[in-house]
Amino acid sequence: MVEFMCRNIRVLNNFEPPATEDEIEAAALQYVRKVAGMTRPAAVNQEAFDAAVAAVTEATRTLLDNLVTRTPPRDRKIEAARAKARAEQRYGPRSA
Repeated sequence: MVEFMCRNIRVLNNFEPPATEDEIEAAALQYVRKVAGMTRPAAVNQEAFDAAVAAVTEATRTLLDNLVTRTPPRDRKIEAARAKARAEQRYGPRSA
C-alpha cells in the first residue's frame, strides 16, 4: 500500500502501456482517503476502509476496461517529461 497522500489522483485512461493494478489500487486508496478524510483509519474502521478500497479498485478497473477513446494512447515517458517541465517552470528547478 502507498504510505503517503498525494495532492491529486492521476489520469489512468489512454496510456501505453495501460494502467497497472498497482496504479489503479493507489488511485482507489487515494480516493477513499480523501472521502474518509484520513490517511490511516482507526482499527475499528479498517475493515470498512479496506472494503471501500477494494470496491473502488474494481469499479475503476471496470471503467478503464470499458472506456472508448478515439485518440491514440499517450506515452508515459513523454507525459512525465512534460509534467516535470511544467513543475520546473512553476516551482523552479528541483535541488538535490
